[in-house]
Amino acid sequence: MEEHWAKIIEAIGEDLERPGLADTPKRAAKAFEFLTRGYGQSVDDVVNNALFPSDSSEMILVQDVELYSLCEHHLLPFIGKCHVAYIPTGKVLGLSKVARIVDLYARRLQIQESLTSQIAETIMAVTDAEGVGVIIEAKHMCMMMRGVEKQNSVMKTSAMLGCFRNEQKTREEFLSLLQMKH
Repeated sequence: MEEHWAKIIEAIGEDLERPGLADTPKRAAKAFEFLTRGYGQSVDDVVNNALFPSDSSEMILVQDVELYSLCEHHLLPFIGKCHVAYIPTGKVLGLSKVARIVDLYARRLQIQESLTSQIAETIMAVTDAEGVGVIIEAKHMCMMMRGVEKQNSVMKTSAMLGCFRNEQKTREEFLSLLQMKH
């Protein structure tokens, strides 16, 4: 990867002998490995058996999980927050594991629509929930730094599974919880 970064830097007309760029291919390769580390992780590794018995059948919401990803079309960042809710059926997921599942998929080349669905489907499969709702709000550098250069646009995507899809009251509860001020 380091060699490829060197070629890219030279292709834009830069001089790799310049002091500020001498180690850039190595640093860029290391950074890119970090930004795409989701490829080296599995759901089992991330969840690590952190499922706990629970009598709760009420909605669990993890709000404002920070999200950093790279769009698969331009390799530019999109940054935002993810809200995950589910209704358990006998077992709950350790709180940090929700954030780790978000990261697992965000740290891959993505489009926001797929990322939203992957998170929802994984939470559903892991917890055997009655339903799952996921909403992502993100700003895309490919729209801000290039192309149409729209600085204030935010993309919102949702994935509703199970009772979040089938029952309007459940979906409305999720959306109203998100609107509550802290």
